[in-house]
Amino acid sequence: MADTTDMLLTAAEMRLAEAAAVAAGGSYAALMEQAGRAVAARALTMSEADARVLVLCGPGNNGGDGFVAARHLALAGRRVEVVLAGSLTGLRGEAAAAAATWSGGCVPPAAANLDTTALVVDALFGTGLGRDLDREVAALVARVAEAQVPVLSVDLPSGIESDTGAVRGSAIVATVTLALGALKPAHLLFPGRAHAGAVELAEIGIPAETLAQAGGGLVANGPGLWHRLLPRPGLGGHKYDRGHALVLSGGPAQTGAARLAARGALRAGAGLVSLVTSARALSVNAAQLTAIMLKVADDPDEFSDLLTDDRFNSIVLGPALGVGEATRAWVAAALEADRATVLDADALTSFAGAAESLRTLVSADRVAPVVVTPHQGEFERLFADTGEGAALRSAPSKVERARRAAACLGAVVVLKGADTVIAAPDGRAAVNGNGSPHLATAGSGDVLAGMVAGLLAQGMPGFEAAAAAVWMHADAATRFGRGLIAEDLPEMLPAVWRGLD
Repeated sequence: MADTTDMLLTAAEMRLAEAAAVAAGGSYAALMEQAGRAVAARALTMSEADARVLVLCGPGNNGGDGFVAARHLALAGRRVEVVLAGSLTGLRGEAAAAAATWSGGCVPPAAANLDTTALVVDALFGTGLGRDLDREVAALVARVAEAQVPVLSVDLPSGIESDTGAVRGSAIVATVTLALGALKPAHLLFPGRAHAGAVELAEIGIPAETLAQAGGGLVANGPGLWHRLLPRPGLGGHKYDRGHALVLSGGPAQTGAARLAARGALRAGAGLVSLVTSARALSVNAAQLTAIMLKVADDPDEFSDLLTDDRFNSIVLGPALGVGEATRAWVAAALEADRATVLDADALTSFAGAAESLRTLVSADRVAPVVVTPHQGEFERLFADTGEGAALRSAPSKVERARRAAACLGAVVVLKGADTVIAAPDGRAAVNGNGSPHLATAGSGDVLAGMVAGLLAQGMPGFEAAAAAVWMHADAATRFGRGLIAEDLPEMLPAVWRGLD
Protein backbone atom coordinates (compact mmCIF):
# COMPACT_ATOMS: atom_id res chain seq x y z
CA MET A 1 0.00 0.00 0.00
CA ALA A 2 1.30 3.46 -0.87
CA ASP A 3 2.36 5.68 2.04
CA THR A 4 0.68 9.03 1.49
CA THR A 5 1.18 10.59 4.92
CA ASP A 6 3.93 12.92 3.63
CA MET A 7 2.30 13.77 0.30
CA LEU A 8 1.19 17.34 -0.39
CA LEU A 9 -1.70 17.58 -2.84
CA THR A 10 -2.72 20.77 -4.59
CA ALA A 11 -6.37 21.73 -4.84
CA ALA A 12 -6.57 20.39 -8.39
CA GLU A 13 -4.86 17.13 -7.42
CA MET A 14 -7.25 16.68 -4.50
CA ARG A 15 -10.22 17.12 -6.84
CA LEU A 16 -8.74 14.47 -9.13
CA ALA A 17 -8.34 12.07 -6.22
CA GLU A 18 -11.92 12.62 -5.08
CA ALA A 19 -13.24 12.12 -8.61
CA ALA A 20 -11.22 8.92 -9.00
CA ALA A 21 -12.54 7.57 -5.69
CA VAL A 22 -16.11 8.28 -6.79
CA ALA A 23 -15.51 6.71 -10.21
CA ALA A 24 -14.25 3.58 -8.46
CA GLY A 25 -17.57 3.13 -6.68
CA GLY A 26 -17.64 5.73 -3.95
CA SER A 27 -19.73 8.88 -3.72
CA TYR A 28 -19.12 12.52 -2.89
CA ALA A 29 -21.81 12.26 -0.21
CA ALA A 30 -19.94 9.40 1.46
CA LEU A 31 -16.67 11.35 1.39
CA MET A 32 -18.41 14.34 2.98
CA GLU A 33 -20.04 12.19 5.63
CA GLN A 34 -16.73 10.61 6.60
CA ALA A 35 -14.99 14.00 6.62
CA GLY A 36 -17.68 15.50 8.85
CA ARG A 37 -17.52 12.54 11.22
CA ALA A 38 -13.75 12.96 11.51
CA VAL A 39 -14.15 16.66 12.27
CA ALA A 40 -16.78 15.95 14.92
CA ALA A 41 -14.61 13.28 16.53
CA ARG A 42 -11.70 15.71 16.82
CA ALA A 43 -13.97 18.49 18.08
CA LEU A 44 -15.22 16.22 20.86
CA THR A 45 -11.66 15.89 22.15
CA MET A 46 -11.34 19.69 22.18
CA SER A 47 -14.52 20.43 24.16
CA GLU A 48 -16.16 19.29 27.37
CA ALA A 49 -19.51 17.52 27.60
CA ASP A 50 -22.41 19.94 27.14
CA ALA A 51 -20.02 22.61 25.84
CA ARG A 52 -21.25 25.19 23.37
CA VAL A 53 -19.68 24.71 19.92
CA LEU A 54 -19.99 27.26 17.14
CA VAL A 55 -19.76 25.71 13.66
CA LEU A 56 -18.98 28.20 10.88
CA CYS A 57 -20.20 26.91 7.52
CA GLY A 58 -19.40 28.36 4.11
CA PRO A 59 -21.32 28.09 0.84
CA GLY A 60 -19.33 25.18 -0.62
CA ASN A 61 -18.29 21.65 0.23
CA ASN A 62 -16.21 22.78 3.19
CA GLY A 63 -19.44 24.10 4.63
CA GLY A 64 -21.06 20.75 3.87
CA ASP A 65 -18.42 19.06 5.99
CA GLY A 66 -19.32 21.53 8.73
CA PHE A 67 -23.03 20.65 8.60
CA VAL A 68 -22.21 16.94 8.94
CA ALA A 69 -19.89 17.72 11.88
CA ALA A 70 -22.60 19.84 13.52
CA ARG A 71 -25.09 16.97 13.31
CA HIS A 72 -22.69 14.49 14.91
CA LEU A 73 -21.64 16.96 17.61
CA ALA A 74 -25.25 17.55 18.55
CA LEU A 75 -25.88 13.82 18.70
CA ALA A 76 -22.90 13.56 21.06
CA GLY A 77 -24.43 16.10 23.44
CA ARG A 78 -22.71 19.31 22.48
CA ARG A 79 -24.78 22.50 22.27
CA VAL A 80 -24.25 23.47 18.62
CA GLU A 81 -24.94 26.71 16.82
CA VAL A 82 -24.36 26.85 13.06
CA VAL A 83 -23.34 30.08 11.38
CA LEU A 84 -23.89 30.10 7.62
CA ALA A 85 -22.05 32.50 5.32
CA GLY A 86 -24.60 32.78 2.54
CA SER A 87 -28.07 31.29 2.34
CA LEU A 88 -29.47 27.80 2.51
CA THR A 89 -31.09 28.29 -0.89
CA GLY A 90 -27.68 29.11 -2.34
CA LEU A 91 -26.16 25.76 -1.38
CA ARG A 92 -25.70 23.18 -4.13
CA GLY A 93 -25.07 19.45 -4.50
CA GLU A 94 -23.65 17.55 -1.55
CA ALA A 95 -23.39 20.72 0.55
CA ALA A 96 -27.14 21.28 0.20
CA ALA A 97 -27.84 17.64 1.02
CA ALA A 98 -25.66 17.84 4.13
CA ALA A 99 -27.40 21.03 5.27
CA ALA A 100 -30.77 19.29 4.88
CA THR A 101 -29.73 16.74 7.51
CA TRP A 102 -29.13 19.51 10.06
CA SER A 103 -32.29 20.45 11.93
CA GLY A 104 -30.90 23.04 14.31
CA GLY A 105 -31.22 26.11 12.12
CA CYS A 106 -28.58 28.67 11.12
CA VAL A 107 -27.70 32.27 11.88
CA PRO A 108 -25.86 34.79 9.69
CA PRO A 109 -22.25 35.76 10.50
CA ALA A 110 -23.27 39.03 12.13
CA ALA A 111 -25.45 37.15 14.63
CA ALA A 112 -22.80 34.65 15.73
CA ASN A 113 -22.61 34.49 19.54
CA LEU A 114 -19.00 34.03 20.60
CA ASP A 115 -19.46 35.07 24.23
CA THR A 116 -20.10 31.61 25.67
CA THR A 117 -18.50 29.52 22.93
CA ALA A 118 -16.03 26.86 24.06
CA LEU A 119 -14.90 25.84 20.57
CA VAL A 120 -15.18 27.18 17.03
CA VAL A 121 -15.28 24.71 14.15
CA ASP A 122 -14.12 26.62 11.07
CA ALA A 123 -15.73 25.14 7.94
CA LEU A 124 -16.09 28.35 5.96
CA PHE A 125 -13.67 27.79 3.06
CA GLY A 126 -11.28 25.00 2.09
CA THR A 127 -9.22 24.17 -0.96
CA GLY A 128 -11.60 25.89 -3.37
CA LEU A 129 -10.89 29.41 -2.13
CA GLY A 130 -9.68 31.61 -4.98
CA ARG A 131 -10.59 35.12 -3.82
CA ASP A 132 -10.30 37.40 -0.82
CA LEU A 133 -12.84 36.91 1.94
CA ASP A 134 -15.79 39.28 1.62
CA ARG A 135 -16.44 41.95 4.24
CA GLU A 136 -19.03 39.98 6.20
CA VAL A 137 -16.84 36.88 6.53
CA ALA A 138 -13.73 38.96 7.25
CA ALA A 139 -15.59 40.64 10.10
CA LEU A 140 -16.51 37.20 11.49
CA VAL A 141 -12.86 36.09 11.25
CA ALA A 142 -11.84 39.18 13.21
CA ARG A 143 -14.43 38.46 15.90
CA VAL A 144 -13.18 34.87 16.25
CA ALA A 145 -9.64 36.18 16.76
CA GLU A 146 -10.82 38.67 19.38
CA ALA A 147 -12.74 35.96 21.26
CA GLN A 148 -9.54 33.95 21.76
CA VAL A 149 -11.34 30.60 21.79
CA PRO A 150 -9.87 27.34 20.46
CA VAL A 151 -10.48 26.86 16.74
CA LEU A 152 -10.62 23.60 14.80
CA SER A 153 -10.26 24.34 11.08
CA VAL A 154 -11.62 21.90 8.52
CA ASP A 155 -8.92 21.07 5.94
CA LEU A 156 -7.50 24.62 5.90
CA PRO A 157 -7.90 27.74 8.00
CA SER A 158 -10.48 29.81 6.12
CA GLY A 159 -8.82 32.58 4.14
CA ILE A 160 -5.68 30.57 3.35
CA GLU A 161 -5.04 29.66 -0.27
CA SER A 162 -4.39 25.93 -0.57
CA ASP A 163 -1.55 25.86 -3.09
CA THR A 164 0.44 28.91 -1.99
CA GLY A 165 -0.26 29.42 1.71
CA ALA A 166 -1.22 33.03 0.94
CA VAL A 167 -3.71 34.94 3.08
CA ARG A 168 -6.67 36.08 1.02
CA GLY A 169 -7.43 39.35 2.77
CA SER A 170 -7.72 37.85 6.25
CA ALA A 171 -7.66 34.34 7.65
CA ILE A 172 -8.58 32.25 10.66
CA VAL A 173 -5.77 31.37 13.06
CA ALA A 174 -6.48 27.77 14.04
CA THR A 175 -5.52 25.85 17.13
CA VAL A 176 -5.76 22.59 15.17
CA THR A 177 -6.24 22.08 11.46
CA LEU A 178 -7.62 18.71 10.38
CA ALA A 179 -6.35 18.01 6.86
CA LEU A 180 -8.85 15.90 4.95
CA GLY A 181 -7.47 13.00 2.92
CA ALA A 182 -4.03 14.52 2.35
CA LEU A 183 -1.86 17.40 3.47
CA LYS A 184 -1.92 20.53 1.31
CA PRO A 185 1.01 22.82 0.46
CA ALA A 186 -0.48 25.60 2.61
CA HIS A 187 -0.06 23.45 5.71
CA LEU A 188 3.72 23.95 5.40
CA LEU A 189 4.13 27.13 3.33
CA PHE A 190 4.10 30.46 5.10
CA PRO A 191 2.03 32.39 5.99
CA GLY A 192 -0.47 29.51 5.89
CA ARG A 193 1.66 27.44 8.23
CA ALA A 194 1.49 30.17 10.86
CA HIS A 195 -2.32 30.07 10.71
CA ALA A 196 -2.73 26.29 10.76
CA GLY A 197 -1.71 25.50 14.33
CA ALA A 198 -1.18 21.78 14.88
CA VAL A 199 -1.89 19.99 11.61
CA GLU A 200 -3.41 16.52 11.79
CA LEU A 201 -4.45 14.20 8.98
CA ALA A 202 -7.85 12.53 8.72
CA GLU A 203 -8.67 9.64 6.37
CA ILE A 204 -11.95 10.27 4.54
CA GLY A 205 -12.34 7.18 2.37
CA ILE A 206 -9.99 7.89 -0.54
CA PRO A 207 -7.64 4.90 -1.05
CA ALA A 208 -3.94 5.62 -0.57
CA GLU A 209 -3.19 4.39 -4.09
CA THR A 210 -5.70 6.87 -5.51
CA LEU A 211 -4.10 9.74 -3.61
CA ALA A 212 -0.64 8.65 -4.75
CA GLN A 213 -1.73 8.53 -8.40
CA ALA A 214 -3.20 12.03 -8.15
CA GLY A 215 -0.08 13.52 -6.53
CA GLY A 216 2.41 15.56 -8.50
CA GLY A 217 5.64 14.68 -6.73
CA LEU A 218 5.39 17.25 -3.92
CA VAL A 219 6.02 15.95 -0.39
CA ALA A 220 6.72 17.13 3.12
CA ASN A 221 10.44 16.82 3.70
CA GLY A 222 11.38 14.26 6.31
CA PRO A 223 13.36 11.07 6.88
CA GLY A 224 10.84 9.03 4.91
CA LEU A 225 12.09 10.76 1.78
CA TRP A 226 15.81 10.08 2.15
CA HIS A 227 16.55 7.90 5.19
CA ARG A 228 17.22 4.78 3.10
CA LEU A 229 19.94 6.68 1.19
CA LEU A 230 21.80 8.06 4.20
CA PRO A 231 25.47 7.04 4.17
CA ARG A 232 26.34 4.46 6.78
CA PRO A 233 29.99 3.76 7.55
CA GLY A 234 30.94 0.11 7.18
CA LEU A 235 33.03 -1.85 9.65
CA GLY A 236 35.77 -2.33 7.09
CA GLY A 237 35.62 1.18 5.64
CA HIS A 238 38.13 3.99 5.81
CA LYS A 239 38.02 7.75 5.49
CA TYR A 240 38.53 7.72 1.71
CA ASP A 241 35.31 5.70 1.33
CA ARG A 242 33.44 8.67 2.80
CA GLY A 243 34.64 11.18 0.27
CA HIS A 244 36.74 14.33 0.33
CA ALA A 245 34.96 17.71 0.31
CA LEU A 246 36.62 20.97 -0.70
CA VAL A 247 35.47 24.36 0.57
CA LEU A 248 36.75 27.59 -0.97
CA SER A 249 37.75 30.35 1.43
CA GLY A 250 37.56 34.09 0.91
CA GLY A 251 40.38 36.52 1.56
CA PRO A 252 42.17 37.04 4.90
CA ALA A 253 39.30 39.05 6.40
CA GLN A 254 36.56 36.78 5.01
CA THR A 255 37.52 33.29 6.13
CA GLY A 256 34.98 32.45 8.82
CA ALA A 257 32.08 31.52 6.55
CA ALA A 258 34.14 28.93 4.70
CA ARG A 259 35.30 27.41 7.98
CA LEU A 260 31.68 27.09 9.09
CA ALA A 261 30.86 25.30 5.83
CA ALA A 262 33.87 23.04 6.21
CA ARG A 263 32.87 22.08 9.76
CA GLY A 264 29.35 21.35 8.51
CA ALA A 265 30.72 19.05 5.82
CA LEU A 266 32.91 17.22 8.33
CA ARG A 267 30.10 16.68 10.85
CA ALA A 268 27.79 15.58 8.03
CA GLY A 269 30.13 12.63 7.58
CA ALA A 270 32.63 13.45 4.86
CA GLY A 271 35.78 11.41 5.48
CA LEU A 272 38.06 14.32 4.70
CA VAL A 273 37.46 18.04 4.31
CA SER A 274 39.97 20.53 2.96
CA LEU A 275 39.74 24.29 2.91
CA VAL A 276 41.10 25.82 -0.29
CA THR A 277 42.72 29.10 0.64
CA SER A 278 44.88 31.74 -0.96
CA ALA A 279 48.45 32.04 0.30
CA ARG A 280 47.50 35.39 1.86
CA ALA A 281 44.76 33.78 3.97
CA LEU A 282 46.68 30.60 4.79
CA SER A 283 47.93 31.65 8.21
CA VAL A 284 44.53 32.99 9.25
CA ASN A 285 42.85 29.69 8.43
CA ALA A 286 45.70 27.55 9.79
CA ALA A 287 45.37 29.20 13.18
CA GLN A 288 41.71 28.12 13.40
CA LEU A 289 41.67 24.58 12.00
CA THR A 290 42.62 21.12 13.24
CA ALA A 291 40.73 18.22 11.64
CA ILE A 292 40.13 20.25 8.48
CA MET A 293 43.09 20.32 6.11
CA LEU A 294 44.36 23.19 3.97
CA LYS A 295 45.10 23.43 0.27
CA VAL A 296 46.53 26.52 -1.40
CA ALA A 297 45.19 27.88 -4.68
CA ASP A 298 45.61 31.55 -5.54
CA ASP A 299 43.57 31.57 -8.72
CA PRO A 300 41.09 29.43 -10.69
CA ASP A 301 43.87 27.86 -12.77
CA GLU A 302 45.60 26.56 -9.65
CA PHE A 303 42.23 25.35 -8.42
CA SER A 304 41.70 23.46 -11.68
CA ASP A 305 45.09 21.83 -11.24
CA LEU A 306 44.07 20.78 -7.73
CA LEU A 307 40.92 19.20 -9.13
CA THR A 308 42.87 16.82 -11.33
CA ASP A 309 42.95 14.66 -8.19
CA ASP A 310 39.76 12.59 -8.47
CA ARG A 311 39.63 11.97 -4.76
CA PHE A 312 38.15 15.46 -4.28
CA ASN A 313 34.53 14.61 -5.02
CA SER A 314 32.44 17.49 -3.65
CA ILE A 315 32.94 21.25 -3.58
CA VAL A 316 31.38 24.22 -1.80
CA LEU A 317 31.76 27.68 -3.32
CA GLY A 318 30.26 30.95 -2.21
CA PRO A 319 30.41 31.63 1.54
CA ALA A 320 32.22 34.99 1.78
CA LEU A 321 34.07 34.23 -1.45
CA GLY A 322 33.45 37.71 -2.86
CA VAL A 323 31.13 38.94 -5.61
CA GLY A 324 32.26 39.49 -9.18
CA GLU A 325 34.10 38.09 -12.17
CA ALA A 326 36.74 36.37 -10.06
CA THR A 327 34.13 34.28 -8.27
CA ARG A 328 32.46 33.45 -11.58
CA ALA A 329 35.81 32.08 -12.76
CA TRP A 330 36.14 29.94 -9.61
CA VAL A 331 32.62 28.58 -10.21
CA ALA A 332 33.46 27.79 -13.83
CA ALA A 333 36.57 25.88 -12.76
CA ALA A 334 34.59 23.82 -10.26
CA LEU A 335 31.78 23.01 -12.68
CA GLU A 336 34.15 22.09 -15.48
CA ALA A 337 35.73 19.50 -13.18
CA ASP A 338 32.35 17.70 -12.92
CA ARG A 339 32.34 17.17 -9.16
CA ALA A 340 29.29 17.34 -6.93
CA THR A 341 29.05 21.07 -6.31
CA VAL A 342 27.17 23.33 -3.91
CA LEU A 343 26.81 26.99 -4.93
CA ASP A 344 25.82 29.37 -2.16
CA ALA A 345 25.84 33.05 -1.28
CA ASP A 346 28.44 35.00 -3.31
CA ALA A 347 28.71 32.25 -5.91
CA LEU A 348 25.07 32.95 -6.79
CA THR A 349 25.14 36.72 -6.40
CA SER A 350 28.08 36.81 -8.81
CA PHE A 351 25.65 35.57 -11.47
CA ALA A 352 23.01 38.20 -10.67
CA GLY A 353 20.91 38.74 -13.77
CA ALA A 354 22.93 36.07 -15.57
CA ALA A 355 21.10 32.86 -14.80
CA GLU A 356 21.53 31.82 -18.44
CA SER A 357 25.32 31.90 -18.04
CA LEU A 358 25.12 29.76 -14.94
CA ARG A 359 22.77 27.33 -16.68
CA THR A 360 25.29 26.94 -19.51
CA LEU A 361 28.05 26.05 -17.03
CA VAL A 362 25.82 23.61 -15.12
CA SER A 363 24.53 21.79 -18.19
CA ALA A 364 27.81 21.41 -20.05
CA ASP A 365 28.39 17.63 -20.17
CA ARG A 366 27.99 17.19 -16.42
CA VAL A 367 27.22 13.98 -14.55
CA ALA A 368 27.76 15.04 -10.94
CA PRO A 369 24.91 16.96 -9.26
CA VAL A 370 24.84 20.70 -8.66
CA VAL A 371 22.92 22.13 -5.69
CA VAL A 372 22.22 25.86 -5.37
CA THR A 373 21.13 27.23 -1.99
CA PRO A 374 19.74 30.77 -2.34
CA HIS A 375 17.65 32.67 0.14
CA GLN A 376 14.89 34.79 -1.37
CA GLY A 377 17.08 37.84 -1.97
CA GLU A 378 19.78 35.83 -3.75
CA PHE A 379 17.10 34.03 -5.73
CA GLU A 380 15.62 37.30 -6.97
CA ARG A 381 19.02 38.68 -7.87
CA LEU A 382 20.02 35.55 -9.77
CA PHE A 383 16.85 35.64 -11.85
CA ALA A 384 16.72 39.41 -12.18
CA ASP A 385 17.00 39.29 -15.97
CA THR A 386 13.97 39.78 -18.19
CA GLY A 387 11.95 37.13 -19.98
CA GLU A 388 12.24 33.72 -18.37
CA GLY A 389 13.60 35.16 -15.14
CA ALA A 390 10.68 37.53 -14.75
CA ALA A 391 8.17 34.73 -15.33
CA LEU A 392 10.00 32.52 -12.85
CA ARG A 393 10.05 35.18 -10.11
CA SER A 394 6.36 35.89 -10.56
CA ALA A 395 5.22 32.28 -10.07
CA PRO A 396 2.41 32.34 -7.49
CA SER A 397 3.83 29.65 -5.21
CA LYS A 398 7.24 29.25 -3.60
CA VAL A 399 7.10 25.62 -4.70
CA GLU A 400 6.50 26.63 -8.29
CA ARG A 401 9.31 29.19 -8.20
CA ALA A 402 11.75 26.58 -6.92
CA ARG A 403 10.61 23.99 -9.46
CA ARG A 404 10.94 26.41 -12.36
CA ALA A 405 14.37 27.49 -11.16
CA ALA A 406 15.55 23.88 -10.90
CA ALA A 407 14.33 23.14 -14.42
CA CYS A 408 15.92 26.34 -15.72
CA LEU A 409 19.35 25.69 -14.19
CA GLY A 410 19.42 21.91 -14.40
CA ALA A 411 20.34 21.94 -10.70
CA VAL A 412 18.75 21.07 -7.39
CA VAL A 413 17.42 24.27 -5.85
CA VAL A 414 17.20 24.82 -2.10
CA LEU A 415 15.06 27.97 -1.76
CA LYS A 416 15.72 28.78 1.86
CA GLY A 417 13.48 30.32 4.48
CA ALA A 418 11.21 29.29 7.33
CA ASP A 419 9.50 27.03 4.78
CA THR A 420 12.53 25.92 2.74
CA VAL A 421 11.61 24.27 -0.57
CA ILE A 422 13.90 21.72 -2.21
CA ALA A 423 13.28 21.12 -5.92
CA ALA A 424 14.91 18.87 -8.52
CA PRO A 425 15.09 19.46 -12.28
CA ASP A 426 12.78 16.47 -12.85
CA GLY A 427 9.93 18.17 -10.96
CA ARG A 428 10.24 16.46 -7.59
CA ALA A 429 9.91 18.89 -4.71
CA ALA A 430 9.72 18.89 -0.93
CA VAL A 431 8.65 21.51 1.58
CA ASN A 432 10.53 21.43 4.85
CA GLY A 433 8.25 21.27 7.86
CA ASN A 434 10.63 21.22 10.83
CA GLY A 435 12.17 24.67 10.37
CA SER A 436 13.42 26.40 13.51
CA PRO A 437 13.32 30.13 14.29
CA HIS A 438 16.72 29.68 15.93
CA LEU A 439 18.28 29.35 12.45
CA ALA A 440 17.83 33.10 11.92
CA THR A 441 21.45 33.77 12.80
CA ALA A 442 24.49 34.75 10.76
CA GLY A 443 26.39 31.83 9.26
CA SER A 444 23.68 29.17 9.54
CA GLY A 445 23.35 29.04 5.76
CA ASP A 446 27.10 28.48 5.41
CA VAL A 447 26.83 25.43 7.67
CA LEU A 448 23.93 24.13 5.58
CA ALA A 449 25.92 24.44 2.36
CA GLY A 450 28.73 22.44 3.95
CA MET A 451 26.34 19.78 5.19
CA VAL A 452 24.95 19.28 1.69
CA ALA A 453 28.49 18.89 0.37
CA GLY A 454 29.35 16.45 3.15
CA LEU A 455 26.46 14.19 2.19
CA LEU A 456 27.26 14.54 -1.51
CA ALA A 457 30.86 13.52 -0.81
CA GLN A 458 29.52 10.24 0.58
CA GLY A 459 27.59 9.49 -2.59
CA MET A 460 24.05 10.64 -1.81
CA PRO A 461 22.06 11.83 -4.86
CA GLY A 462 21.67 15.60 -5.14
CA PHE A 463 17.98 15.97 -4.30
CA GLU A 464 18.06 13.60 -1.35
CA ALA A 465 21.33 15.03 -0.01
CA ALA A 466 19.89 18.54 -0.09
CA ALA A 467 16.61 17.46 1.52
CA ALA A 468 18.38 15.49 4.25
CA ALA A 469 20.77 18.35 5.02
CA VAL A 470 17.90 20.85 5.31
CA TRP A 471 15.99 18.62 7.75
CA MET A 472 19.07 17.73 9.81
CA HIS A 473 20.13 21.39 9.93
CA ALA A 474 16.73 22.38 11.36
CA ASP A 475 16.70 19.45 13.77
CA ALA A 476 20.11 20.50 15.08
CA ALA A 477 18.80 24.01 15.72
CA THR A 478 15.72 22.73 17.51
CA ARG A 479 17.80 20.46 19.72
CA PHE A 480 20.04 23.37 20.75
CA GLY A 481 17.28 25.97 21.17
CA ARG A 482 17.64 29.59 22.17
CA GLY A 483 21.08 31.14 22.12
CA LEU A 484 22.13 29.17 19.05
CA ILE A 485 24.94 30.57 16.93
CA ALA A 486 26.17 29.06 13.68
CA GLU A 487 29.19 27.44 15.33
CA ASP A 488 26.83 25.33 17.46
CA LEU A 489 25.11 23.68 14.51
CA PRO A 490 27.84 21.24 13.44
CA GLU A 491 28.36 20.21 17.07
CA MET A 492 24.70 19.20 17.35
CA LEU A 493 24.89 16.86 14.36
CA PRO A 494 26.11 13.80 16.31
CA ALA A 495 22.85 13.93 18.29
CA VAL A 496 20.89 14.34 15.06
CA TRP A 497 22.66 11.30 13.59
CA ARG A 498 21.85 9.25 16.69
CA GLY A 499 18.20 10.15 16.31
CA LEU A 500 18.27 8.85 12.72
CA ASP A 501 19.99 5.54 13.49
